[in-house]
Amino acid sequence: MNINSKLPNLGTTIFTVIGQLAKEHNAINLSQGFPNFSPDFKLLQLVNKAHLDDFNQYAPMQGVLSLRETISEKTESLYGTFYHPESEVTITAGATEAIFTSIAAFIKPEDEVIVLRPAYDCYEPAIELFGGIVVPIPLIGSSFKVDWDALKKAISPKTRMMIINTPHNPTGTLWSESDMLQLQEVLKDTDIILLSDEVYEHITFDGEQHHSVSKFSDLASRSIICSSFGKTFHVTGWKIGYCVAPKALMQEFHKVHQYNVFSVNHALQIALNEYLQSPEHYLELGNFYQKKRDHFLNAIQGSRFEAVPSAGTYFQLLHYGKITDEKDTDFAERLIKEYQLASIPISVFCGSEYNEKFLRFCFGKTEDILDQAVEILHRI
Repeated sequence: MNINSKLPNLGTTIFTVIGQLAKEHNAINLSQGFPNFSPDFKLLQLVNKAHLDDFNQYAPMQGVLSLRETISEKTESLYGTFYHPESEVTITAGATEAIFTSIAAFIKPEDEVIVLRPAYDCYEPAIELFGGIVVPIPLIGSSFKVDWDALKKAISPKTRMMIINTPHNPTGTLWSESDMLQLQEVLKDTDIILLSDEVYEHITFDGEQHHSVSKFSDLASRSIICSSFGKTFHVTGWKIGYCVAPKALMQEFHKVHQYNVFSVNHALQIALNEYLQSPEHYLELGNFYQKKRDHFLNAIQGSRFEAVPSAGTYFQLLHYGKITDEKDTDFAERLIKEYQLASIPISVFCGSEYNEKFLRFCFGKTEDILDQAVEILHRI
C-alpha cells in the first residue's frame, strides 16, 4: 500500500526512545516526567467508592457538572476570573488532548502559530497535522527569557495562534507578571488566540507565584488554558485534565472534543471533585516538590554539573559544559549506556540549530532514587 504520510518527517517521541533505552540498560530513569511514588490513599479510596457507586457509564461530554463547578470556583478563587461551569469549562483526557483539540479546532492550512522554543514536543506536530505553519521564536540564553522584539516581528496577518507554557517545561522558568502584561500589550488589537499550557500551575518554588493568563483580562478573553490533574495529584497514568476558555472559543473546542474522545472517565471525575473540596491538596504541592528540588540540588554540589535552581515544575536543568563538548543527544545516550542514568536532551525541544549543553532531570522521585542518581552524577 502506498501511504502518503501527513507527518513524513516525524519520528518516535524522545520520551519513548529514552524510556526504551533506559529499560535496555537498566538505567535510573529521571527522564520522563512522572513520579515513582503513589498518590494520596484518600484519592484512591474516593475512586474506588465512585466505581462501587456505579459511576461507570459515560460522563457528560463537557464533564461532570459538579466538577466543572468546583473548577470554576477554584479558578476564580486563585486568579480572579469567573468561567461559567456550563459553557466555559471542559474536562479532557489529559492536558495533551486539550492542547491537540484546541489546535484542531482553530488551525487551518497556512495559518501561522508562534511557538516559543524550547517547547514541549506535542505542540508542533499537531500544528503541522492540520496544515499550520510553525513560527519558532527561541527563548534567549541560559535564562530562557522571551525575545520580545523577535516576537513582535513574527506577528503577521496569518498569525492565528500563539502557544505559551508556564511554569515552563523543560526549563523550569516562570512567566512574571511583567511578562504577562507585555504579552497582553503585544497581542492587543489582534485576533490571535492564545493557547496557555499551565499544567504545572501549582508547582512553584521559593515563594514565587504562578501568573495564569486568566488573571489578565485581555489575555483571558482570547485564551484557552489547559491544566492537568495528572501532574497535580501524581496520577499521570489517569490522563485527565481540563481547560477553561470564553464561551465563543469553547463552543469551537467542543466541536472537536465531542468526536475526539467525547467524554472522560466518569468515576475519576466524581472522585476528583470530592478531593478538590480540600484546597490544601493542591495548595501545598509547591512545598512538597521544593523539598525534592532542594534535596537534589544540595546533593549535586561538588559535582561538575552546574544548575540554576528550577523556579517551577518538577524538572531541573543541569549544564554539563565543564565535562564534555558532546552534543546533548550524544551525551544523554552515553549517560544511559555507560552510567545507567537517563535524562532528556534539551535540543529535542528546540530544533536542530540548538547546541547548548543542558540535560533535563525529573526530581519528582523518592529520595532513594534521587540519591542513586546523584551518586552517578558525582562520578562523571
